[in-house]
Amino acid sequence: MSDIDAAVTARLESWTADAVAERLWAKDGSLWAASGKSPDDVAAWLGWLDLPEAMSARVGELEHLARDVREDGYRRAAVLGMGGSSLAPELFSRVFARAAAVDGLELRILDSTHPDVVRGFRSWAGEGRTLFCVSSKSGSTTEPNAYHAAMGEIAPALDFLAITDPGTSLGEVARAQEFRGIVEAPPDVGGRYSALTVFGLVPAALNGVDLDGLLERARRMADACRTADAGANPGLRLGALLGESALAGRDKLTILTSPRLAAFGDWAEQLIAESTGKAGKGIVPIVGETVAELAEYGDDRCFVHLRFADESDPAMSALADEEIVLDGPLDIGAEFVRWEVATAVAGIVLGIDPFDQPNVQESKDATKELLTAFRTNGSLPQAGPLVSEPGISVTADPITLGDTPVTVDGAVRQLLDLLQPGRDYFAILAYLPPDSAVAERLQRIRDRVRQAHGVATTLGFGPRFLHSTGQLHKGGPDTGVFLQLTADPAKDLPIPGWDESFGTLIAAQALGDLVSLQRRGRRALRLHFADLEAGLDRLESMVEAAVSVQITHTK
Repeated sequence: MSDIDAAVTARLESWTADAVAERLWAKDGSLWAASGKSPDDVAAWLGWLDLPEAMSARVGELEHLARDVREDGYRRAAVLGMGGSSLAPELFSRVFARAAAVDGLELRILDSTHPDVVRGFRSWAGEGRTLFCVSSKSGSTTEPNAYHAAMGEIAPALDFLAITDPGTSLGEVARAQEFRGIVEAPPDVGGRYSALTVFGLVPAALNGVDLDGLLERARRMADACRTADAGANPGLRLGALLGESALAGRDKLTILTSPRLAAFGDWAEQLIAESTGKAGKGIVPIVGETVAELAEYGDDRCFVHLRFADESDPAMSALADEEIVLDGPLDIGAEFVRWEVATAVAGIVLGIDPFDQPNVQESKDATKELLTAFRTNGSLPQAGPLVSEPGISVTADPITLGDTPVTVDGAVRQLLDLLQPGRDYFAILAYLPPDSAVAERLQRIRDRVRQAHGVATTLGFGPRFLHSTGQLHKGGPDTGVFLQLTADPAKDLPIPGWDESFGTLIAAQALGDLVSLQRRGRRALRLHFADLEAGLDRLESMVEAAVSVQITHTK
């Protein structure tokens, strides 16, 4: 038995003795006493435990809504949201595409503020009658409000549906403008735990998903996660593995999925990163990496493999510390419950509160400061580049790179040289259009850095990742080495009724993110491209040259 196996076994035995399962379902906030939080404050966010049963009572309401929308001639549905409001709908849209073709609407999600993306999304929505779901728990999230303003130019208020908590400003706007409807969510459920609330289930219903079947699987898993014997409890078993692996230094949770389940990795990434990345601790979710041989990975990895029963991947199965097999798409409802329970109890192991997000506000505040400066001065404040060449400029805190580089190549090489195998991870923060061509090029860079330096790698498109892994980047362990990428948009897009354009907004979000990382002393470098294609060409060649030197040195 390995040390991790022994630690997991001991943890599960202690959880059985301490009646952790019973106390969890009784909403006993003292389970997380080591976080220093009041038990009542923690318990106030445990409403997600009730969802499999509570939402079953609302299936008729949601299916009636979806049926009325279809009968009124809508053929497309759009979710305008971020983070917990967009990731579960994205998962439904990808996994249940066949259902949409038969019983539902085509479902797409807008969660980028890049002008090119918003413009393309608006063009798609304008091609057919589209229902716009403005989705925001707080009702004041910047991005959905900007999307609403942009889509309001092409569609009447009747084409909009508000999904929000009771009493929010979004609800007030919806009433004042006479939206088609307002669907309210339970306020005691945090955004990343909200997949089985109306934030996930309204888009699912519009997409033609069988809500009864989805929630039935969720109820079965909830019943299994009530099992007092922690060793037989699927949620507690997974949570013990994640938590004990992180304590032992295997904190890079590498989630391997079949292609059809790739979006589940994105959903789980937010759940885990935002829940555990705080107080200098955290589990770093790694999703979307190209699978390699075990020898290519460092000893800081924990592998979980998810697949459908009719799919197999021997390479992934060989790596897995835990393999989860789904009989079919509706089992995603069960996995929501399993992973939420696992993440919550992993917080017990780490001694943190898995339901708050104390550092998410930092980037938002930094962005607001920058936008205020823009409204006053007509431009965003910018620090002078550390080094530049035609078409590319480098911004970094000199402390990050030590001796000031004299070339852009030198800056990239110095950043990569900071990576420590077995400890660090390399994160690409791309404030670029998240299209497949760009993603493929950045994926190649991830692969080369991992091969050369032996570190885990992540790729996030901004500002989407700010609502996902952003909490981990600032509040988690200081093991991230960050490469932020920005580029001038080919054409900007105004936000109707706002002083800012989408180009200004995404530029402020990127700069605010960088400022927040620098204030926390994180190792971060920013490359700004005047031309995206030429900039990516240049970046690939710089990384290739840098890692080739690294590979030569390590032979």
